[in-house]
Amino acid sequence: MSHRTKEELAKQADEIWSGIAGRVLTPKERMAIPSQEMPTQEPEVRCRNMLEVATGFTEAQARVEASRCLQCKNAPCIKDCPVAINIPGFIAEVAAGNFDAAASVILRTSILPAICGRVCPQETQCQMNCTVGKAKKDVNQGVGIGRLERFVADWKRERGTPDLPVVKPATGKKVAVVGSGPAGITVAADVRREGHDVTMFEAFHKTGGVLVYGIPEFRLPKAIVQKEIDALVAMGVKVETNFVVGRTRKLKDLLAKDGFDAVFIGSGAGLPKFMNIEGENLVGVFAANEYLTRANLMKAYDLDQSQTPYYAAKRVAVLGGGNVAMDAARMALRLGAEEVHLFYRRTELEMPARIEEVAHAKEEGVRFHTLRNASRILGDEQGRVRALVCLKYELGEPDASGRRSPVEIKGSEYEVPIDAVVVAIGNDSNPLIPATTQGLAVNKRGNIVTDADGKTSLDAVYAGGDIVLGAATVILAMGEGRKAAAAINTYLAR
Repeated sequence: MSHRTKEELAKQADEIWSGIAGRVLTPKERMAIPSQEMPTQEPEVRCRNMLEVATGFTEAQARVEASRCLQCKNAPCIKDCPVAINIPGFIAEVAAGNFDAAASVILRTSILPAICGRVCPQETQCQMNCTVGKAKKDVNQGVGIGRLERFVADWKRERGTPDLPVVKPATGKKVAVVGSGPAGITVAADVRREGHDVTMFEAFHKTGGVLVYGIPEFRLPKAIVQKEIDALVAMGVKVETNFVVGRTRKLKDLLAKDGFDAVFIGSGAGLPKFMNIEGENLVGVFAANEYLTRANLMKAYDLDQSQTPYYAAKRVAVLGGGNVAMDAARMALRLGAEEVHLFYRRTELEMPARIEEVAHAKEEGVRFHTLRNASRILGDEQGRVRALVCLKYELGEPDASGRRSPVEIKGSEYEVPIDAVVVAIGNDSNPLIPATTQGLAVNKRGNIVTDADGKTSLDAVYAGGDIVLGAATVILAMGEGRKAAAAINTYLAR
């Protein structure tokens, strides 16, 4: 990736805009406009601070990027968006400089544009079938939908209070929302719009779910998440933190004893997976969600103000190849690691992480070891991690997911000196509510089973997000929440 400065990128955009402003562009002229690069902090600087890596488009960059949109009549981008944002509509407003109008278009269907614009994998969703990208045979050359969404949301937020959805007159019905992540936030907003009384229950001391405990500050500033929660409260949503449904209160008691007419479960995928290899119980081995929660929610990186101790390590190994693995590896640098090594048993091509996140990790100095995986973790006499024993792999036939299966190369073991290991191979759904709620159906992976509208096996109980899908994306969780909210509203209107 290029490392042109924000000033250089802004100057380039100004020059392009001066040549196209006020003109009616042909499709060929739109296709010739270069994709606008997102300005970022310099890698050697950002890898030691918690400030946001991407610094955002200028107005000229946004209008230039928006001018690349062909305004396709079939709008494949809308079809690929889980919440069906009118993408050509808001982009046309950006190109015209009507940023407030662009925000209004987005907010008709999405209440978290500043968040989705930062962390959603647009390249596998709304941008995947962009006509511009297809013509250039590169999805990353498609219109930067997420970057424009972020620009619009930031522009709106920086200029005052966001437009709140209109709340209809009170119905007297009460809805409990369990979990304050993306699915819960969406349900709370959509149900509250209809005039129902909504209370959101959050197990942690801060709201936001995975948005605050999982995604690092350098990708998603927590102040942005708090603004979204503040908007819910301004709509009249009640929030109770440190409230663990299944422990503080059983789910069925919310209905039978507390007077709620419906419940939505959006408790996420918080059960970490481990590799079940020798040495995983050594001091210095962490699940990625614990590692990130200590840093994100409890500010382990701030030695003077931190609410939790952190494990000082100079050589950190991260096992995995998804976005969480990238977050953990990049966080390790910011926690003071001198070397961070990422091990993944397939090639980089098969990595599920976003291309942008992989590129940022490499720029910051994370060392990638592909076709490699840990077989054992070795400890010293104090029971602390001292080394990782790794195996080499080659790719065999495709597995059930279509990816080629990694095949161990016999006799290929080798040892790498390491003093901390972060296991980032995924999470299972939070098991607490299913374990404490008789009659709530789950599948073999522990995910709550729902119908197409998010209805569970229990009357008046709905679910969505990672507790249903397994670990997924913010926008997919929002899409599930939107469907469930519509079903709840229909149920309560009977």
